[in-house]
Amino acid sequence: MLQRMWLGAGRAFRRLAWEGERLRWRLFHPITLGARIILLRDGQVLLVEHTYRAGWFLPGGGVDKGESLEECIRREAEEEAGATVRDLELYGVYSNFAEAKSDHVAIFVSREFDLRPLPANNEIARVGWFALEALPEGLSPGTARRLAELQAGGPPRAGRW
Repeated sequence: MLQRMWLGAGRAFRRLAWEGERLRWRLFHPITLGARIILLRDGQVLLVEHTYRAGWFLPGGGVDKGESLEECIRREAEEEAGATVRDLELYGVYSNFAEAKSDHVAIFVSREFDLRPLPANNEIARVGWFALEALPEGLSPGTARRLAELQAGGPPRAGRW
């Protein structure tokens, strides 16, 4: 029971922090850099659902100070999906200017990784595997576009999120 209370408080804090970040973006227009990863295995993709916003997303997050994009995505894959990535391929770099942001996201793909069970935490509500032909309802629009591009094939991309 104490663990559930702790997780609930952590989720509420993360939601408040997320809304605070959105307000900061609107007021100060910072440039942000992040990374997301497409983890593929047997025609399926691993997606995460956060505790602080609705929908299914590719695992990933912001680059910390002094951290490379590769270090960031390896850390985020471990934290959000329990994945230790062995191979890593840069898929594309995208920009998002919605909500007065200047957000830039590098997308990586990995087909070789090890998974460990992800313990309950305040950030990730659920992790799920989905066939590329049967993606879940509530898929974020950016995630849907990246997966459609991946299925269509072609060279690495750059553009708007």
